[in-house]
Amino acid sequence: MILVVGLGCQRGCEVHSLLALLDSALAEAGIERSHITALASIEPKRDEPGMLALAQCLNLPLQFFYAEQLAGYEHRLSYRSALAFAHTGCYGVAESAALALAEQLSDSPARLLITRQKSVQATFALACAG
Repeated sequence: MILVVGLGCQRGCEVHSLLALLDSALAEAGIERSHITALASIEPKRDEPGMLALAQCLNLPLQFFYAEQLAGYEHRLSYRSALAFAHTGCYGVAESAALALAEQLSDSPARLLITRQKSVQATFALACAG
């Protein structure tokens, strides 16, 4: 089974904040970090130090998608954020990025296993496929 973590964050979000959100959401769902296949986010976060550090810390690939690629997932989101749309051009970075990468890696439909979880600086979602 493919498990993909989708992440969104404010500029300058520290790695420990991302890791705390990830660990909290996974623990609540009873999923171990070792079962995660990859991380995904939106293209403008490609140079975000906290996100890059998280991928390195977890030794996981991190893939980025353009807003246009994520727009097709809007109807599948548990929450549509006007603020996210204003900043990125898509209504939900974490959920749509997780779904997009899970489907790309598995070549099959994905579903949200954990819907959008939010901290002060970041959002998290988990999609599964396969």
